[in-house]
Amino acid sequence: MSLKYLDNARKILCIGRNYAAHISELNNAKPQQPFFFLKPSSAILRPGEGALLIPRGTVAHYEVELAFTLNRDLKNLSPDFSAEEALESIDGYAVAIDMTARNVQDEAKKKGLPWSIGKGFDTFLPMSNFIPKSKIPDPYNVTLSLSVDGVTKQHDKTDLMLFPIHKILSHMSTIMTLQKGDLILTGTPKGVGPINPGSVMKAELSYGGEVLETIEVAAEEKPGPYQYKEI
Repeated sequence: MSLKYLDNARKILCIGRNYAAHISELNNAKPQQPFFFLKPSSAILRPGEGALLIPRGTVAHYEVELAFTLNRDLKNLSPDFSAEEALESIDGYAVAIDMTARNVQDEAKKKGLPWSIGKGFDTFLPMSNFIPKSKIPDPYNVTLSLSVDGVTKQHDKTDLMLFPIHKILSHMSTIMTLQKGDLILTGTPKGVGPINPGSVMKAELSYGGEVLETIEVAAEEKPGPYQYKEI
C-alpha cells in the first residue's frame, strides 16, 4: 500500500461549497471565491487502520471527495495561474471522506464560533491509497461515489466543481504558502447524510469506468469521556 503521502501532509486544506447541489441541500450561500478550512493530520484514518469513531451526541455526516497532494511549494500565485500549471503541481490523487459532526458545526455557526471541532475528531478523515497522477489525466473526469450499508448515497462527477483546481491553488496560495506534500480536498457533491455506529461506508473513485481506489470502513461509537453537549 502506498501511504507515504499521508506522512508528508503538513497541512490538510479542504474546499467547502464547491458543488452547487450540495450548497442547496445544506441551505448555504454560494461563495464568490474558493472557501476552505483546515483539518488536523490526527483526523486521518488510513486503510485498514480501524473503525470510524463517532463521538456520543454527534450527528456524523459523510462527504466523499477527490483529494490531491502537491509536488512543490506554491506561494502568491497569479490569478492567471493556468490549468496546465496546476496539473504540473500535483503529485497524485486519492479518495477521501471528509467527516463532519453536523450538529456541532451547525451550533457553532449559529453562535459565530469556530467549528474546527466538528471537522477534527480522530478518524474523521478516512483516506485511500495513493493514486499516481498518470492514472487520472483529467481530474474533472473522475466519478465519486459513496454508499452506506450497500445503498448509494453520493454519485457524481468532478466536472460539477464550481472552482477548478487552478483557481483553488491560486487563491489559497495568496493566503498561506502551500507546501510540498500538502493534502487538498476539492469538495463534495450532493447526497451527504448521517452514518451511525454499526453501519459500513464504502467510497469509490473511478476513472474511465475503472475503479481506481476504494475506502471501506465500519462506524463505531467513539470510546472515552467525550460527549457533545450544546456549546
